Amino acid sequence: MSKKSGIEWSIKVEDGSSVVLEPEHKYGVVRLLDRLKGLVVGFMMRVWMFFKKAWNLGVEDPRKFYHCLKVGVALMVVSMFYYMRPLYDGVGGSAIWAVMTVVVVFEYTVGGTLYKCLNRICATSLAGFLALGVHWIASKSGHQFEPYIMGISLFILASATTFSRFIPVVKARFDYGCTIFILTYSLVSVSGYRVDHLLQVAHERLSTIIIGTCLCIITSMLVFPVWAGLELHLLIPRNMDKLAKSLDCCVAEYFGHDDEESKKNLEGYKCVLNSKASEESMANFARWEPAHGRFNFRHPWKKYLKVGASSRSCAYCIETLKSCLDSRSQVPDSIKNHLDSACMNLSSSSSEVMRELATIVSTMTRSAKIGMAVQDMKNAVLELQNDLKSLPDLLIQPNDQIEKKEVAASDITVMPLIKVIPVVSFASLLIETASRIEENMVKAVEELAESAQFKQPKDETKPKHNQTTSKTVSDEEKVIIALQQV
Repeated sequence: MSKKSGIEWSIKVEDGSSVVLEPEHKYGVVRLLDRLKGLVVGFMMRVWMFFKKAWNLGVEDPRKFYHCLKVGVALMVVSMFYYMRPLYDGVGGSAIWAVMTVVVVFEYTVGGTLYKCLNRICATSLAGFLALGVHWIASKSGHQFEPYIMGISLFILASATTFSRFIPVVKARFDYGCTIFILTYSLVSVSGYRVDHLLQVAHERLSTIIIGTCLCIITSMLVFPVWAGLELHLLIPRNMDKLAKSLDCCVAEYFGHDDEESKKNLEGYKCVLNSKASEESMANFARWEPAHGRFNFRHPWKKYLKVGASSRSCAYCIETLKSCLDSRSQVPDSIKNHLDSACMNLSSSSSEVMRELATIVSTMTRSAKIGMAVQDMKNAVLELQNDLKSLPDLLIQPNDQIEKKEVAASDITVMPLIKVIPVVSFASLLIETASRIEENMVKAVEELAESAQFKQPKDETKPKHNQTTSKTVSDEEKVIIALQQV
């Protein structure tokens, strides 16, 4: 049938009615609109999820949000040297160097900001003075030899500074300063060849860099400061607590005492294994920080790294323990039940030692309970070793005593090993974990407590004794006064 708008096609169905067929191009337009709608909705959902994650990140740690505000404030203030004419006339066209300095040196922690600021100031000053000295010597030697002297000096200083970055001590403390030294010396020496007033240009650039670094230091230290030393001090005991939870959860899951909460805490040891870089970075930045809070200027931050290394040593054992969970089904229930109590006891005593060590580090106070906790762990190790020695008696069942005469001696010794190997490996790793806790972790915390001069534990019985003594003395005084009156 035909219409003014065009031709329509219709078909008849079984019930005698007719259905109008729509043109194919209409379906194509609808599909295109659906795809565009899906793309827009998908894009909006991704944007929403991004802002949701950013919001959750700011809620979990508001200091990151404050850091963003500090960077914005510092850039806004330092940009005034470029926008305001009186300030611009004071520093000249080098005001942009102050803005660049703030962008480059402002770090999340106070130690990181001080590290970059001091390195930048010292490296810029040293490179500038050397470049000016070499430029003066080269200018006195004549225009013909001047480019050769400048080029040779640039080659020697750049090569020597680059080589020094491979030295561990220099790389740990002055790596950024070496980079700035090479950059500053190259810029001053190259640009100074075509500039008449080189001293004025160097003075303006150094002044703006000092302005930018001082503004970063003041903002970082006075406005919601984040101390690298404090972050390291909190990270070490937090990792110890995660290790203790992982050890308890691993042993509990091996013997079937786990629950949903333990499965979540089982992977906590991975955080300890991945924290080496952050610990070293925090310790390096903490050396640049002034005395703050409970930490003196020469606080032994290197000892924290030793404690962290001992924690990772235990974390490797726990990782190996976790790999033994796949073979737990091969162990007979009778053997697992025989070692269940001793392994759980060793796990709980070992985790108790780690928690006590974490408390010592976090409170910076020695503990009177650590010796007893270590002794309990040693007793648990002896208990587990005795249970392991009694395994051969458990494997020979009463029914096997009759058939033992007809079986070869080699068969009697090989068959129990197949059953015992997985559980003996697990128990041996558990004993090795306890050994590393005692020999490495406890020793490292003791060295830290000695170097940092942790407080001595308070004697709980001493106040009571003093109170009793004072009461007795007061009663005696009352009797003496009464006798004098009589």
